[in-house]
Amino acid sequence: MPINQTDTFGKENHVADVLLFHHAQGLTEGIRAFADRLRQAGHTVHTPDQYDGNVFPTLDEGLAYARQVGFGEIQERGVRAAEALPAELVYLGFSLGVLPAQRLAQTRAGARGAVLLESCVPASEFGPGWPADVAVQVHGMDADPFFAGEGDIDAARALVKEAADGELFVYPGDRHLFTDSSLATYDADAAALVTERVLGFLSRR
Repeated sequence: MPINQTDTFGKENHVADVLLFHHAQGLTEGIRAFADRLRQAGHTVHTPDQYDGNVFPTLDEGLAYARQVGFGEIQERGVRAAEALPAELVYLGFSLGVLPAQRLAQTRAGARGAVLLESCVPASEFGPGWPADVAVQVHGMDADPFFAGEGDIDAARALVKEAADGELFVYPGDRHLFTDSSLATYDADAAALVTERVLGFLSRR
């Protein structure tokens, strides 16, 4: 069960247990920094490394590695990372990491919520539909060639409409992985807003 904290204004906040999955370039310093920001707010954050320590300077190189290992295997590594953890998790994924995050949120009993960053797949990919009691928040840029150009934004619109508690936040720009502070694609202003909204989401879980 989530732990409650009281902030300086006397408002009660929930402390979430988060399983966070990195994107196709690996468990970068920017992903670690994002996890640390959530920890600073009091949340417990688990950051499994599905790449066995490999980090890639470009998205193309990271995708080539995932292709070599097998996208299915990368996803399964993420799913296995949940096995030793409590059921009451919030699943958070960046881009490629959305696949295990969304799958677990839909299929593993006890999920408290899901945060899907810069990617989303149709709920039918993992079952008959999105669970009614699982909250979801999706973030992406409106001209990102992956999120907007490959249909993810349409899947996100359908998903948040289906969920009882669903939010979709779309930011102006064409960058992919704009939330990773260690990459050239980082957008500080948009990422700050994402962080604020994710922290708000977690405080309600």
